[in-house]
Amino acid sequence: MKLLHIDSSILAAGSTSRQLTAETVAAWRAAHPDTQVEYLDLAVDAPSHFGVDALGIKTGVQAQPTEAQLRENALSEKLVTQFLAADVVVLGAPLYNFTIPTQLKAWIDRLAQAGRTFKYTEKGPVGLAGGKTVIVASSRGGIYSTSEGGQAAEHQESYLKVIFGFFGITDVRFVRAEGIAMGDAPKAAALAAARADILVATTEAANQKNVAQAA
Repeated sequence: MKLLHIDSSILAAGSTSRQLTAETVAAWRAAHPDTQVEYLDLAVDAPSHFGVDALGIKTGVQAQPTEAQLRENALSEKLVTQFLAADVVVLGAPLYNFTIPTQLKAWIDRLAQAGRTFKYTEKGPVGLAGGKTVIVASSRGGIYSTSEGGQAAEHQESYLKVIFGFFGITDVRFVRAEGIAMGDAPKAAALAAARADILVATTEAANQKNVAQAA
């Protein structure tokens, strides 16, 4: 089994999401000792934002790609190949200004490739990257999950559910710590709740929801 461990927080050692991804990976490996882990730090090695050169080769319009297009395409192919090779993805996704970090969005833009992670059909888009388990370590300074207004304001977990679903991934699990900027007691409670989520998320077999649906 291959696990891709991804961090995106810019806060280095002070990051709650990084702490949670590390604990999640450790718990997964304890429960599944045969797991091979690959690590990607999007804050340190951030892909450039998706631009016309990254799109160029994909359109098939140009007979001879430019050097910039070849370079950008190579980066996209490296990232999507790495993603597709993973059975499990543990993804650190802090909430920045109501959504995910720009570095994480740039990574997702590289993955969203017709013919690789999705395709269009007469009945609409179909995901091609199913069969994976994604565990998202979600960290939030405030509390968004318990009110209608909070749920409407966050475009972090909601966005990740949609985009991974678009890729065909039905097994998306969340390890959530929210309210971590609201004081010591709320932060401690948030971390305790997240660690309970880790226990649940890592003891269940990979892609167990798909297995249950197929049974």
